[in-house]
Amino acid sequence: MSLLVKAQKNGRVIADITPASAGWTHVGFKALRLAGGDVEAFETGARELCITVLAGQVDVQVGEHLYSALGSRASVFEDLAPTAVYVPPGRQVRITARGEAEVALSTAPAKGGLPERVIEPRQMQRSVRGQGANTRYVCDILPESAPAEGLLVVEVITPPGHSSSYPPHKHDTAGETETVLEETYYHQLSPQQGFAFQRVYTDDRSIDESMAVEHRDTVLVPRGYHPCVAPHGYALYYLNTMAGPARRWAFRNDPAHEWMVTPPPG
Repeated sequence: MSLLVKAQKNGRVIADITPASAGWTHVGFKALRLAGGDVEAFETGARELCITVLAGQVDVQVGEHLYSALGSRASVFEDLAPTAVYVPPGRQVRITARGEAEVALSTAPAKGGLPERVIEPRQMQRSVRGQGANTRYVCDILPESAPAEGLLVVEVITPPGHSSSYPPHKHDTAGETETVLEETYYHQLSPQQGFAFQRVYTDDRSIDESMAVEHRDTVLVPRGYHPCVAPHGYALYYLNTMAGPARRWAFRNDPAHEWMVTPPPG
């Protein structure tokens, strides 16, 4: 099975990845494009949910509670954090678009017990990672420090000509210095006709897939290293959904490229 899930060019559903379709256990991901007045209604079942309003504005009803006019930007490439909603298992959800909008639905298994909540842009930590042509801009939507049972959600802007998720790192082995996390990368390009590259590979090369990623494509990372590169002239956005047996992000860099972040002795 290819790790590249091509975007649906037409219709409401851009991508719809389930544990069954991905061949794994934890992560579910769905991206929707909505016209004004469109309604998406569903039940969360045995999974927790993070709704990220990527662009536009929506009303979100969870059970009897209505959260109105959620959304802080017209494009993922605006210099603004998004608005998100955390929803526990066993809830009825109704999303209504106030105009053209795009939303991402990240899910993972959960038992319940945490309350629903709106995650405002001001609550999200934004940071700069890397240096030189490895610089990228990170926004923690649902980080390890925020309440959730399994989900971790983060978005990243990689400037034109820069690399990202680099040096290559992985999180597929349980231990103190590394955790097991499945991951999806939902990509967007600016301008939209652009493309980027992502490679997913393991130490033994049992997985080694290099992909040309276009606007709104999704890449599955079941295990292994997973760096990205944005060609000159095109900015790359991606939304990461991660989940695994333990809700902790600890990773291991590819030893062949560790020299980039570890100064030589002497």
